[in-house]
Amino acid sequence: MTVERTIPDPDAVLGVYLTFPERELAEAVAAALVDAGLAACVNLWSGATSVYRWEGRTVTEAEVVGWAKTTAARLPALVAAVRERHPYEVPCAVAYPAVGGFAPYLAWVRAETAEGGAVAGAGEATP
Repeated sequence: MTVERTIPDPDAVLGVYLTFPERELAEAVAAALVDAGLAACVNLWSGATSVYRWEGRTVTEAEVVGWAKTTAARLPALVAAVRERHPYEVPCAVAYPAVGGFAPYLAWVRAETAEGGAVAGAGEATP
């Protein structure tokens, strides 16, 4: 599988936009990502409507949106984990760089997604 990554700093914090066909699957994938240390947190929103072209026709479907917080270093593994669990042939997984933010939160994301697991105490006073 090819994961395109254009952010050179492996510690760069990213938000990864994901979509799922149903809530139960979205929750299961989100839990797997967090449990594996591939995402510090995944927010889920039900009730999205997606309109897209697929196999020559326009499709309108209800979807659940996910927003995973991770680092550039963990992005390839996160995308692979989503792909393994996702029923879509071409699942949506698009990363956006965090160009700024609350420094302790960004440090928490980095700690939670560090190779080898989270740093003890790094998650204190976080969401």
